[in-house]
Amino acid sequence: LLIIYFQQFRKMKLIFCLQFGLILFSYFTFSSAGDLEEEKYGVIFANECEVCKLVTKEVTELLESHDSSDVIETGYNIDSKNKKKTKYNKSELRLVEVLEDTCNGMSDYRVHKERKDSTRWAKSMSQTFKTLHGLVDKGVKVELGIPMELWDEPSAEVGQLKTQCEQFLEDHEDLINNWYFGDQHSPLQSHVCESILKDKKCLSEPYGEEISSSDSEKDEGSSEPNTREKSEL
Repeated sequence: LLIIYFQQFRKMKLIFCLQFGLILFSYFTFSSAGDLEEEKYGVIFANECEVCKLVTKEVTELLESHDSSDVIETGYNIDSKNKKKTKYNKSELRLVEVLEDTCNGMSDYRVHKERKDSTRWAKSMSQTFKTLHGLVDKGVKVELGIPMELWDEPSAEVGQLKTQCEQFLEDHEDLINNWYFGDQHSPLQSHVCESILKDKKCLSEPYGEEISSSDSEKDEGSSEPNTREKSEL
């Protein structure tokens, strides 16, 4: 009996060690997954400043597109005389409609890897892919390892940006509501981002759409001599 008990004890101990080891492996694997992906594939997700900048920009633009002088009636009373009339521009309905669409707009962004600051996020094709498409149009065979129809598909960074947007709106819903229903003396971006960010550097940078193709080409070209120098060494 003692031998059987001892064998069962050893078996249970082994199972426990294996389970504990698996938990530790999973923890370190998933906690560093983002870092590994960035190192291995050159994927650089949006930082806190970029997320705040892009999300507040999207909300602001959507609010402008939902601008209306209409007056709406709210309330559940059948008698229209007892329903509350509210200006659409200050209504909760307008804000709800805007916030529901905000994160969908993140899918329109593309990452311009030739840029190193927050201007890398822009709702336009990157200079790199413009150049590649231009080569294809001239009859040059370009091999990227992926079908050409997938060149313009959202990257991993863009997919993650949408998730980051959803989390941002959830975390800072009160700040956005306070601004919207308040006096709005300052822009939404200033009201929110200035309040929550420690590093505000990206807020002073232009938006990616404001950078012209010629500027991108200059930036990309300026890095070429350094590359050549390194290869010669």
